[in-house]
Amino acid sequence: MHPPQMTLEKFYTAFARLDAAAMAECYAQDAQFEDEVFSLHGRAEVAGMWAMLCETTRSKGADVWKLQHGDVQADARAGRAHWVADYRFSATGRMVRNSIDSRFTFDAAGLIATQRDRFNFWAWARQALGPPGLLLGWTPWLRNKVRRQAAASLRRYLQR
Repeated sequence: MHPPQMTLEKFYTAFARLDAAAMAECYAQDAQFEDEVFSLHGRAEVAGMWAMLCETTRSKGADVWKLQHGDVQADARAGRAHWVADYRFSATGRMVRNSIDSRFTFDAAGLIATQRDRFNFWAWARQALGPPGLLLGWTPWLRNKVRRQAAASLRRYLQR
């Protein structure tokens, strides 16, 4: 098994048990992360996001948390994985099942250099936000509002 594949297995195994410290060890110092909500640069921001999400899940939804991952493939330069997270969205208390496809690149040490997670934002918004997500989840306005709120939450978390 290539070191990057081992990195991904370590990452998802740690994520399933909400171990943000072990997840952070999987990223290069200058890592970049992007998904439908976050656009982050550097291990501190990326690890901070995972720590915030893990801490929130442990405190407000560990009873329903479940992560399944599969189709993990990686060579020395790039990789991919598919994962499904079942959780309670802390802002509304609503249950979410999010299906995500991840693409990665790796540095020479086999650490994650870039990660791009893709999921259906409208499907997520319908579950997480209820009627507002159903009606507005397809709009750039709602996506940008969620991005701003998430960025503000992460800034506050990192300043603690």
